[in-house]
Amino acid sequence: MSRLVAVSNRIPLGDNPSGGLVVALQDALRTSGGLWVGFSGETVEDPAEALAFHEGAAFQRASFDLTPQDHDEYYLGYSNSVLWPVCHGRADLMRILPEYLDGYRRVNERIARLLAPHLREGDRIWIHDYQLFPLAGELRKLGVRGPIGHFLHIPFPGPADCATLPNPPELFEWLSHYDLLGFQAQRDLDNFAASARSLTDAEQVSDHDFRIADRHIRAGVFPIGIDADSFVAEAEGAREEDRMRSLTGSQMMIGVDRLDYSKGIPQRFRAFQYLLENDPSLTEQVMLLQIAPPTRESVEAYQQIREETEHLAGRINGQFATVNWTPIRFIHRPIPRNELAGLYRQSRVGLVTPLADGMNLVAKEYVAAQNAADPGVLILSRFAGAAEAMTEALIINPHDPWELAQAMQQAIAMPLDERRDRHAALLRGVVEQDVGWWSATYLRALAQAPG
Repeated sequence: MSRLVAVSNRIPLGDNPSGGLVVALQDALRTSGGLWVGFSGETVEDPAEALAFHEGAAFQRASFDLTPQDHDEYYLGYSNSVLWPVCHGRADLMRILPEYLDGYRRVNERIARLLAPHLREGDRIWIHDYQLFPLAGELRKLGVRGPIGHFLHIPFPGPADCATLPNPPELFEWLSHYDLLGFQAQRDLDNFAASARSLTDAEQVSDHDFRIADRHIRAGVFPIGIDADSFVAEAEGAREEDRMRSLTGSQMMIGVDRLDYSKGIPQRFRAFQYLLENDPSLTEQVMLLQIAPPTRESVEAYQQIREETEHLAGRINGQFATVNWTPIRFIHRPIPRNELAGLYRQSRVGLVTPLADGMNLVAKEYVAAQNAADPGVLILSRFAGAAEAMTEALIINPHDPWELAQAMQQAIAMPLDERRDRHAALLRGVVEQDVGWWSATYLRALAQAPG
């Protein structure tokens, strides 16, 4: 069996590496004697010009450090102040500086240089996400000829957004060196095709085949899943002492998102405000638990979204709270997975309402965690990749606070039979297209892609 080599922005460290991508890849890595390479998370002034290998996993792991300058320009700069906002429809939040693009190119060239000595003939290379778009081209320059695939975990921008980049043609030149491009949703594949045709001389040969810069590449849709069986077990085994308590017996709605401007948390809070203003009978009867761990706090746009979110929560609580009830409980830190599973299970409504999202696995986790005999209701943004398959959710436009407030009211009042029917259909999809299905489907397509 050919060896799998996975490359991602961060590498799972520790003696028992965990996370959705670990579950997805560990079987293929273990059975093929595979290698996973990524950033260590450490910035040092003089990083080693060799990969550092880590014991303790069922597969090989190797990491590299970054200089503070590289971290600022490659990661915080081009990756998260240029590509991230463009891919999430917020080109207005871009910060374009020449050194950002220089740093992005430089780090990808360095990663290729560190990785190449450890590659073997016949290796399958699977590169993940927007931080590493140029990596295949850099590996090709070093003589790597084996199959290289890329999977984009976030949305791909359409022509209007793509055109705001400082280097649109170069983006597609980077991508042309891959044998297979994987996207979360049909929307992303359509955007890739439209942007490539609009901004380059790309030729679309078929629904899934393209010729860019005289290179033939294949593209497909591979919606990522979760480790469904494990998450069901986590929810069923959740401790009672980890549950949310209410003095008024209120129903709970839950949102779980990194504190990012793409997640629509302020819009969610405003919709809840409208719900309470227009239905006073819900006072002390429903509450919203918002868990929002911090992310990229040194980037100005993230400081602004934190201030807006905390201000809204305080204002709404000040307007509606009673002695025994606080309408919004806002937690700005991570919650352990086992506690989170129990909170999902306890919640009557799951709020997954991003303004833009690649997939959003919270939607699938919420469904997997529910008690099938008395399940909650998923409210899902039409702009999450998950909405393409999870059509039994209440699909909403998160920009319309009245529509979202009405969906909250509908979910709270939904009869048991309807909740069971919707949940059964959603759970079937979550279980059938789990994370193992995703990785196996992608790797099978990579093996068949034109080289």
